[in-house]
Amino acid sequence: MSQGFSIELYFDPALENQVLKAWNVLARRQISTQLIEIESRPHITLFSSPFLDPARLESVVKSFVSKQEPLPLSFSSFGTFPNEKNHLFLAPAPTIALLQFQAQLCEAIKKEGIEIGEEFKADAWIPYCAVAQQVPKTRMAEAFCVVRELKLPVSGYAMDIGLVEFSPVREHFSFGLGNAVEP
Repeated sequence: MSQGFSIELYFDPALENQVLKAWNVLARRQISTQLIEIESRPHITLFSSPFLDPARLESVVKSFVSKQEPLPLSFSSFGTFPNEKNHLFLAPAPTIALLQFQAQLCEAIKKEGIEIGEEFKADAWIPYCAVAQQVPKTRMAEAFCVVRELKLPVSGYAMDIGLVEFSPVREHFSFGLGNAVEP
């Protein structure tokens, strides 16, 4: 049964590989394997909702991305949220371009009559890329050490947007930003 839908911002291959390197080290050390198990892909979640009609969003997203260019990203820090989920993430530098990109996408979605949850509104959205989920509390320090080995900042570009259903992750569609070449 579906747990929801997300519009995800995907990275260029080099940046994606940097994130996957951390995922794989955490999995080998048996700290966290969930992102690999659900067949996720490194990303920043731009919007999420428990219920969506993918066909309704496809033309909106396609039109939006056709007017966008690949977006520079630099993951310059990492952290965790103050809750019991014990997620570890990389945080991109919150550039005006990234924040405007997400706000404009949500505005386009809102024009279609789709409600935007509080956490995705422009004044509340926190961009991040999950590196580990449900890390045992006793292993958080070790997980932080693994991420530190990435030698931040790691930089690259956001190249694509996709709509996925989870979990496990199943992609409904993806489009390259502007003139980005489709894989």
